Parts: sequence; C-alpha cells; structure tokens
Amino acid sequence: MALKLMIQGTTSNAGKSFFSGALCRIFYEDGYSCAPFKSQNMALNSYITSEGLEMGRAQAMQAEAACVEPSALMNPILLKPTSDIGSQVIVNGRVRGNMRATEYFRNKKMFIPEIMSAFNELDKKYDIIVIEGAGSPVELNLKADDIVNMGMAKLADAPVLLVGDIDRGGVFAQLLGTLMLLEEDERQMVKGLVVNKFRGDKTLFDDGCRILEERGGVPVAGVIPYIDCDIDDEDSLSDKLESRQKGLVNIVVIRLPRISNFTDFDVFSQYDEVSVTYASKTSEVFDADMIIIPGTKSTISDMKWLRESGIEAAVLRMAEKGISVFGICGGYQMLGEIISDPENTEGGGEIRGMGLLPCVTVFRSKKTRTQITGRMEMLTGPLSSLSGKEFSGYEIHMGETMVKGNAMSRFDNGISDGCNVKNIYGSYVHGLFDSSDISREIVKSIFEAKGLTFGGKAMSRKEYKESQYKLLADKVRENIDMKLIYKILQEGV
Repeated sequence: MALKLMIQGTTSNAGKSFFSGALCRIFYEDGYSCAPFKSQNMALNSYITSEGLEMGRAQAMQAEAACVEPSALMNPILLKPTSDIGSQVIVNGRVRGNMRATEYFRNKKMFIPEIMSAFNELDKKYDIIVIEGAGSPVELNLKADDIVNMGMAKLADAPVLLVGDIDRGGVFAQLLGTLMLLEEDERQMVKGLVVNKFRGDKTLFDDGCRILEERGGVPVAGVIPYIDCDIDDEDSLSDKLESRQKGLVNIVVIRLPRISNFTDFDVFSQYDEVSVTYASKTSEVFDADMIIIPGTKSTISDMKWLRESGIEAAVLRMAEKGISVFGICGGYQMLGEIISDPENTEGGGEIRGMGLLPCVTVFRSKKTRTQITGRMEMLTGPLSSLSGKEFSGYEIHMGETMVKGNAMSRFDNGISDGCNVKNIYGSYVHGLFDSSDISREIVKSIFEAKGLTFGGKAMSRKEYKESQYKLLADKVRENIDMKLIYKILQEGV
C-alpha cells in the first residue's frame, strides 16, 4: 500500500496544482514511485492518455513531474463546463453525458465507488500518492456531499497539508479561518500549513509563522517563494491569459469565453522576442503577426461571441492583409462554412462559420479521443515551410469536419486532418506546435515576413518542461521542511 498525502488549499488558485507537482518531482528524485490523484476536477484543459482516455491536464502535468505515464485513474471525475450551469461529465476517461450543476451535485456521491476503484488501483502500484483537493474545504454549503476535499481525505485516510496564498493578502484569515471552520475530526487531519507565493525577504515572515503555529496549533511546513515557472496551468485563472507584454513578434490567441487547452501555445513563449497574448478586444487583434483561434468547449456559443464582439470582423480584415490565421480544434471548426449540432451535443443549433476554409462541421454524440503522429502536407501561404514536417499530438473533439479543399496534414494511419487555403490553416491536433521543428519554422517565418533576422534556438518541448520541473522542485525543496513532510507521510492520520 502507498503512503498518502493530501494537498488542500484555502482558495482556488492557491497553488495546489504546482505544489503537488513539485512534491511529485521531489519524491521521484528521492527514489520513490509517486502518483498524483484528484478525485474530481473542473477544467477545460484536458489531456488524452495513450489509451485514448481523457483526464485533467493538471494531473497529467503532475504525472510528468513524477516521471510516470499519465493515467485516467489519476483523475476519475473530470467536469468540462459547457455553460454557466452545466458540464460534460467524464468518468474514468470516458464521457458519461452532460449534466446541469444541480443534477450533478444531487448525484455526485454515486461516483464514490468509481473514484475509490481508481484510487485503489494506484494504491497497489505506487509508493506515494499525492492527492490534490479543489477550491476550499470549507465551502459550508457544499461540505455535506464533499468528494474532493475532506471527504476524499477521509476516504483515503490521508493527512492534509493546507496551502494559503500570501500574494493575494489575508493569509492569516485564509489559513486560520479555514482551520476554524473545519469540523474537529477534520482539523485533526491537517498536519501542516504552507504559505505560498511569498515575495521578498522570507525572514520578515518569521513572526507570521510563529503566529500561525500558536493560533492554529499546526506547524508551518514551509514558506514557498513566488516561483516564475513555466509549466502547464489548470484553468482560466492562469496569469498567462492576462499577459499584455509585446515582443518583436506578436502571436495573438483569441480568448474565447470557453477557451480550452490553451497550453497548446505555451511553446511559443520559449522563443526570445516572441510574445503570446490573449485577445478579448478587437483592438488587440490588430497587433497580431499571427492569429490563433484556440479550442473551445462550446463552439457554436463562442462563434456567436466572436461575431457579436466584432473580433470576427477584425480577424477577417487581418486575414485579407495576409496575416496567418491558425485554428485548432474548435477554432478550426469556426474557420469553416457551417457548424451544426443536430444532436444537441453542445447546446444544439447551427451557425455560419467565418468562411475562411471550405469545410462543414457536424457535431455527433461520439467523442474522438486519440493520440496521433503524422506529417504535414504540401502547404501554401506564409507557413509553407512547414510542408513535410513531422508532428505528434492528440485529438479530442465531438465534431466531424468534411473538407472540400486541401488537407493540412496526414496521420501515420493514412487519415487526413485539417485544411489549408493560402494563409489560413486549421487542424484538430492539440500539441501540434510542441514539435520544435514546427514551432521554430512558424516563428522564423513571422520574423522573416517582418524583415527581421531570426536566430532563436529550438529546445525540444520535453527538455524545456524537464528544466521547469527541476526548477520548481528545487525551489520548493529549498523552502519546505522535507523531514516534516516524510514524518507526516509515515505517521498518517
């Protein structure tokens, strides 16, 4: 049986995912096999495993940090919001259907056997399981049926570390208030406090640690500095979506209301003098040297927003000027002529697309989930240098797209993907840009189109991620009491 440790936070975005990932890497470095686990995750950023199963990207990141194969067992329940009041429910990697929030909360305890079946499989295989909570454990109106915070800690018999975000301010209220609102048996399960995202001289918080320990009756396991670390983020709270910094080359990603898998574009930030910004206003689109329309969990709804916001018109104007426009997954569907949802898969209806690619998309109830490899076809336009380049990635979508023009790529199984007409490109492949050959050629073509010399070196995405996992683990190890962490693991609850 594995040793267990649960990481809970005082708020969403307290840093639970990153801290859990850091511990996964530290345990790996210390010679242990380690698996991440989150019983229920709500996120639009997802990952497809080698078996073609879907899981939250945060747990895939943590598995990579632990140097183990990501598995849907690590995230048995994934909720992907389709509206403000409903989500697609994915259980053990497969779509179970769409549910309104009230229906899910009324029935979520029925998923406990499947959650525990997944957890028990990991329990047999690994030395340590790092369990991540969600939001706050003291949302009092939700505690009765909790399956992801203290409810999960009890099911797993796991000691808890409670993480607070000092960068937001109010860390004493966060940590001490959370302890105060926990039930007595739950409070006894909290074995350590972590102050996260500290800026400045840490010795200035020595009195703060003393106060937390005296009033909370729980040791402070560490004060973690604010770490500038580029690893996959879980959801739309990501700071990168707010970045407005411009470089010599500006890649503009349209910030759709239901944007998903925006980590597809992180690779471009590795290159010097390249900025990746997320645009939600027409004025921001006109700064683009390349425009990307990303994936979305609600294609028709986001196409309406694109049109009503005026951003569609701005993209069309930039396309007429010869700027490259690249659509991924839902963004690819929007570039076509018609998007239709006759089976009410994502809300139903039909809408005219942007008309930049000769293709029509019809949504079906069956979801495509697969990892793939392939090669680019002979492309036209500014990105023609991508022709013949190899890639790997994954598909995750509900729609089927019929293409009347040239395919953009061909998979190794012989199936074609995407479409290319002049400076317009569309593909279903997430992770397409992670190939250093492809990302480098795109950046190089933009530099040259602006009359600039490109001298950037391409580091493989895998090597880059490894460097960031090491950075994260090193910084956390320097600022956490690992002797206390191992003591908590050994003693349990």
